Amino acid sequence: MRGNWRSTLSVVAGASALALSAVTATPALAYDAPVGPREVRMPADVAIVEGGAAEPGATVPFSVEPVELVEPVELVGPAGTPTPGGQAEAVGAAKAAPSSSTCLASTAAYGSSGCFQHSGDIIWAGDTKKDGMSAAVGVYTDYGRAEEVCVNKLGVDTWATCDKDYREDGNIRLRVLRYDGDTGKFYQPETWSGWIPVDGKF
Repeated sequence: MRGNWRSTLSVVAGASALALSAVTATPALAYDAPVGPREVRMPADVAIVEGGAAEPGATVPFSVEPVELVEPVELVGPAGTPTPGGQAEAVGAAKAAPSSSTCLASTAAYGSSGCFQHSGDIIWAGDTKKDGMSAAVGVYTDYGRAEEVCVNKLGVDTWATCDKDYREDGNIRLRVLRYDGDTGKFYQPETWSGWIPVDGKF
């Protein structure tokens, strides 16, 4: 009798353990998955640098869509005075994209693309999705310089550049992700590049 009680107890305990492991090991179902992008925690002291459009007349190797960089266009301002440059120039320059031959370690994730142009130490950040967020390219060095993030706030289908100055004997690594300017938060999906020599010599 005592033996039957022990074997019944061990069967019940084993079944309970099996049920518990099935509950904890079962992957989340689709309706349990988080909706939307997931927030990425960044250091509080990370420097956020707003990228600008390429300079008018700059040599831009290729573009997202055929866009020619032209001389500044004069637009009439609110008071009827000409405004040098203007929105047309900014949009044309922002659509310019880096060349794969001059831009190293091209990296892309949902809505963002980035690369490093060793000639001039320029970070390129491309925004490829219209979702209310900006493309962001974080830059890490192998020599202890504080992390910086180049953010493209120029809109979808544009490229922004951040002109930096890195140590020529150092290496950098890019982290491409999304940025919400309203909240100041970063979001996945994200992608990392490998280490890139600042002088461009692998």
